[in-house]
Amino acid sequence: MPPKRPTLVSTSTSSPHSSLMSPLFPPRPGLDADPRKNVSFRRNSNDPPMEQIISEASPLMRPRLSEDMDELHKVISPIDSEDWQGDYDQDETKSSFFLFLLTLGGLGLQIGWSVETSNGSPYLLSLGLSKSMLALVWIAGPLSGALVQPYVGMKSDNCRISWGKRRPFIVGGAAATIVSLMVLAWAAELMGGFLGIFGADREGEFVKTSIMLFAVLFVYVLDFAINVIQAGIRAYIVDVAPTHQQEAANAWMIRASGVGNILGYLAGKADLPRYFPFFGSSQFKVLCAIACIIMAITVGISCVCVSERDPSFEGPPTPQEGLLHFFSSLARSVRSLPLQIKKVCQVQFLAWIGWFPFLFYITTYIGDLYFDQEYEKNPNMTDDQITDVLEEGTRVGTGALLIFAVTTFAASVVLPFIIPPTYTAPKAAGGATTPMTPMTPGTPGGLAGSGYFSLKETSRSSRHSKSLLARLAEYSTVFQIQSLTLRRGWFISHLMFAALMVATFFVRGTTSATVLVGLIGIPWALTNWAPFALLSSEISKRDSMRRGLLRPDPSDREASRIAAGEDDAAETGADQAGVILGIHNVAIAAPQVIATLFSSVIFRLLQKPRGTPGDNSVAWVLRFGGCCALVAAWLTLRVAEEKEDADEPIYRRRRPS
Repeated sequence: MPPKRPTLVSTSTSSPHSSLMSPLFPPRPGLDADPRKNVSFRRNSNDPPMEQIISEASPLMRPRLSEDMDELHKVISPIDSEDWQGDYDQDETKSSFFLFLLTLGGLGLQIGWSVETSNGSPYLLSLGLSKSMLALVWIAGPLSGALVQPYVGMKSDNCRISWGKRRPFIVGGAAATIVSLMVLAWAAELMGGFLGIFGADREGEFVKTSIMLFAVLFVYVLDFAINVIQAGIRAYIVDVAPTHQQEAANAWMIRASGVGNILGYLAGKADLPRYFPFFGSSQFKVLCAIACIIMAITVGISCVCVSERDPSFEGPPTPQEGLLHFFSSLARSVRSLPLQIKKVCQVQFLAWIGWFPFLFYITTYIGDLYFDQEYEKNPNMTDDQITDVLEEGTRVGTGALLIFAVTTFAASVVLPFIIPPTYTAPKAAGGATTPMTPMTPGTPGGLAGSGYFSLKETSRSSRHSKSLLARLAEYSTVFQIQSLTLRRGWFISHLMFAALMVATFFVRGTTSATVLVGLIGIPWALTNWAPFALLSSEISKRDSMRRGLLRPDPSDREASRIAAGEDDAAETGADQAGVILGIHNVAIAAPQVIATLFSSVIFRLLQKPRGTPGDNSVAWVLRFGGCCALVAAWLTLRVAEEKEDADEPIYRRRRPS
């Protein structure tokens, strides 16, 4: 126990002319009493007082005894202390509104992305780009995802700006995205006007070709910029949200993206130049302007309202030695990935081979079904009529995607209430106090408790009544299926997607196809939630153990190595949020190339000429994706689940796997 503070006992002096009076302090006129007092320092009330005379000339501090110094030098380690409960302010439960603000930037990001994917192809075709060249343009997506996100992740991990690791990249990526969208929308005017200065004919082939190349260039710039902001936002969530709320934070991210998708599809169906003529004369120009405004607002609110830890206290960054060093570091990080994260990436690789055919060709699939229906009514259609029917089929497919987006959003709202969280909120033992801020011996209250930590109540219910959202969250636990974990939900989503792809054998019309697409929104919501939540929780847990916020099980050797920073991932930097999420994005982007190759082979073998009924080549591509989903489901069973650990005082895991 630390030494108790000495108590002061005062005894009055009897004579103003005491022999103990110092000549430096003669009696003052008009005062009958000696200004000095006899005081005694004693450890407790049972000790006899040690009388001393103190005055204005007395020293402010008494000499410390050796046993006092021994006590003052005892600093309790967070890992070794029995009453250490973690940094409460850092990992306290955040409100739903806080998580909403944290993930709000995802809404603007998704609207910008949906504008590019839904309207980019028609816009480039209107500039004169051929369909064969269009395929080469859209390879920018997986290329930027495989290269930009790991690079941005490593750079942000080594960022030491006091504003935070991630926010500089989020703001920079948002600014680049806004500029790219506006330049892309006005590419014809900008390039045509620039070349017109030198007397070039705007209707000439040289100007048209230059405009196409200029637009393609900014498609690549846009994809790179979007990946910068996406990498920053995902790592931002991992860094800011507590470990026990990583699943909830990622659920809010999916909800924000779902709202962005719905708004994007609705805006694409409206005649925007009629309502917003001041933004431009075409649909694409107005869409880009609206997307830029929403992105600026949402990203700005999120970055201003939600702060990060100051990374300048995390030590010097890892030296960066150019592009070759980046690739070598990335390879080392891949080899040193924590086992749980490596398994999640393996599942994602197979799962996304199955998802890309659906995302690329589902509109074409519904359009073919619509054409078959119309062909039965009029088998003697002209080429113009065939074109009109195919365009109408594309619009029907876009309507199905709107239902798909609504279903995805609804699932992202409902599923977190059905699947119990993996981690429970941190609570101090006994609900008493939690060590908080490091203090010095001279700080008032600095010797309270054990070690230099002030004490702060962890229970706030006595001071603040629970909010409406908090009460609703408590009531929602009655809907939870206790046997359903996030990993099991992810496993079921793969099986559901595979079953729905097999159901294409029985789909004959656009109505049943629309219902099919709507149901796929459920596994899509889990695909965008579960793996990111599992990764985020693992990254945050390892970081909390390393910073002393989470005590490892003494019997778990690997956990003890993580807490000491001696594991392989820590030595190579492979457990940093930016690096892991970048590698995870490679596992998502690379399958696009494989899916494209297999789809090309199937189309080569089964595709019928344009305007010929009964073309089921797209259906077979979708079924190929369903087979990949079955393999992904098998790999999901290898992903570990958090186990109950009774010796862990901060984050109590829920159940054994």
